[in-house]
Amino acid sequence: MATLYIVSTPIGNLEDVTRRAGRILGEVDAVLAEDTRRTGVLLRHLGVSRPLWSLHAHNEAERTSQVLERLAGGEDLALVSDAGTPLVSDPGERLVAAVLAAGFDVVPVPGPSAVVTALVASGLPAVPFSFLGFVPRKGEARAATLDRVGQSEETVVLFESPERLKALLEDLSGACGPERRVAVARELTKLHEEFFRGTLAEAIRYYQDGAVRGEVTVVVAACSGEGTGGEVDAEAGRALARALLADGVRPSHAAREVARRLGIPRNTAYVLVQDVAEG
Repeated sequence: MATLYIVSTPIGNLEDVTRRAGRILGEVDAVLAEDTRRTGVLLRHLGVSRPLWSLHAHNEAERTSQVLERLAGGEDLALVSDAGTPLVSDPGERLVAAVLAAGFDVVPVPGPSAVVTALVASGLPAVPFSFLGFVPRKGEARAATLDRVGQSEETVVLFESPERLKALLEDLSGACGPERRVAVARELTKLHEEFFRGTLAEAIRYYQDGAVRGEVTVVVAACSGEGTGGEVDAEAGRALARALLADGVRPSHAAREVARRLGIPRNTAYVLVQDVAEG
């Protein structure tokens, strides 16, 4: 039966490609790639020449029907992302679901993953952990994700773009407290690979000056009662909450501001604000 292979590719260092991945990419009838130019570099490194089709967020629906036709014709295909394991914050979910629904085989070819690579070198507990992908850029979706990280009893792994890293670290400090441990992995497996390990407050200072470059993965420690800035000054929190609410600030926004100013987890600040709002 025709097969769609989900092939993991290097996240930076081309030497990390597995022998099996190289063999599969050389045997399939075509390769579906998020960026055909980047995948072309990998294929040339492997000495492989295969037809390359683009598959990205804007053409996945159209490409899925074409893939089903090719599979129905008996062809084997491979799906890759720009780097790492496909579908992990990359396109392909709709395609894989449709291929399975149509009765074709889907076979994973495991390999590199920025999520696991950053996690195991972070110095933080690797089990249990949660992966939340990219944090939403704004609004209630962002606030909800930050609150989830702040209250998580598991290590949390996030992706972020380099230009938004500083803003993320500041928001995480508000949600988690400035003393929460964090590891920031940059340019994993590449020549300029870098790990920063410390508190969120230290990370903010470290990345305060100068542009951040390269792919970034952020690993945040679980909420364990440590690093919350010591005992919360509840009276100071309530006083600040009363002032903000009196100025017409919405409770959710007031909680974020209380957390930021007092250096306490956002969920703790939210409880203080709700006490004031309901009292």
